[in-house]
Amino acid sequence: MRIGILGAGLAGISLAERLQDLSDVAQIELLEKAPASGGLARSFPFGNVHYDCGPHIIFSKDTEVLQLMVEVLGDNVHKLRRSNRVFHDGRFVKYPFENELSALSQQDKNYALSAFLDNPYADYTPRNMLQFFLATFGEGITNLYLRPYNEKIWKFDPAFMDTQMVERIPRPPAEDIIRSAEGAETEGYVHQLFFHYPKTGGIQSLVDAFRSRLGPEVTIHTNTAVEKVEREAGQWKVSAADGTQRRYDRLVSTIPIPDLVESLGAAVPEAVIGAADGLRFNSIAICMVKVRRDNLDDTLALMVADKQIVFHRLTKINYLCAPESEDGTVTLQMEVTYRKGDLIDQLTDEQLSGEVIKGLVKLGFIDGDEDVLADELRRFQYAYVIYDLRHRRNTRTVRSYCEDELGIVLHGRFGEFEYLNMDAVIRRSIDRAQEIGAQEMGKSP
Repeated sequence: MRIGILGAGLAGISLAERLQDLSDVAQIELLEKAPASGGLARSFPFGNVHYDCGPHIIFSKDTEVLQLMVEVLGDNVHKLRRSNRVFHDGRFVKYPFENELSALSQQDKNYALSAFLDNPYADYTPRNMLQFFLATFGEGITNLYLRPYNEKIWKFDPAFMDTQMVERIPRPPAEDIIRSAEGAETEGYVHQLFFHYPKTGGIQSLVDAFRSRLGPEVTIHTNTAVEKVEREAGQWKVSAADGTQRRYDRLVSTIPIPDLVESLGAAVPEAVIGAADGLRFNSIAICMVKVRRDNLDDTLALMVADKQIVFHRLTKINYLCAPESEDGTVTLQMEVTYRKGDLIDQLTDEQLSGEVIKGLVKLGFIDGDEDVLADELRRFQYAYVIYDLRHRRNTRTVRSYCEDELGIVLHGRFGEFEYLNMDAVIRRSIDRAQEIGAQEMGKSP
């Protein structure tokens, strides 16, 4: 059996690593349009560190997958304690926001606490993200932080987003909120309190570790952009932009659904084309800044809801990994989401980097732009899946056609158009490999 996998990111490589153990697999090929494998889990050198497309820390409630990720990294991994904060009204507030209400001004603290304890929305069943925030946390915490931050990161009104991103968040007990306002230490998202990260090389090291486990039956073809996918003589024929054609018995797609649907050609029903076109997502710009010093102490990540500041999250890379050569400098990573055609998209890389640095100075995170030693900016088209109110319907339409009618396996964050973290991607790779194996065994005489 020849298996073709479109895309060689973490989803494609981890699936290939599992599929290679099937007894009837003769060859697995991964077709990747980029010059290197890794997808959204690639890392890039910058000065004396490596950085990711947004830091991808390693954590999971799935102990089997967590153990696997740590195991494949071998000696190149260490364990760290989360040190995330929210920057609100000139104050550092422990993340999640509701876990340190005592850090707020007296006015904001009273607003947050009273609106949580006397919440007129608490008995409503939320039907969108904004309603979830109001029902779970009350108007105070919602209006002070959750609403502005989510509007900023998604560039989409949370009243038009469904609850898929947030429905797993537990409702905080009233006693915890009261204790938080009184100054007691509380924790949220305990499964993320400690996490792992590669000592060197960035999260690309995890992808490379999975890739090193691939046997001779697996081949990765980079610089191979898929242009056309068609069914011919009982096989899948995949034509690439470089003129090559390859045939497979089974086909898995981890590439973004809109790109896959476009490659399927004119035979695709209009309803499926419309559903694929209706899937919404954000792009992201990653701005790296190397500075002489900062004013962030031991912060790992800092969420910034202030809409006058262009970036929504800052990460101190020196917290994640020791610089590969010590020179006393600090490397900061800022993330900026945008969509095609918006005001941020229209900025040049130089202009956007300038806005990021202005924000760092304005917030007092660095003393002045004279402290900036180097900067670099990269853009990534597909970054965040937006769970708008039509997402479920659109993905259901596409899945019904691609998976049920055509038999193409959709896999990975943008292959499935689901907001999957790395652990969820690997778990699905394990499960899908088992499903494919069971299906092939069922076909045997």
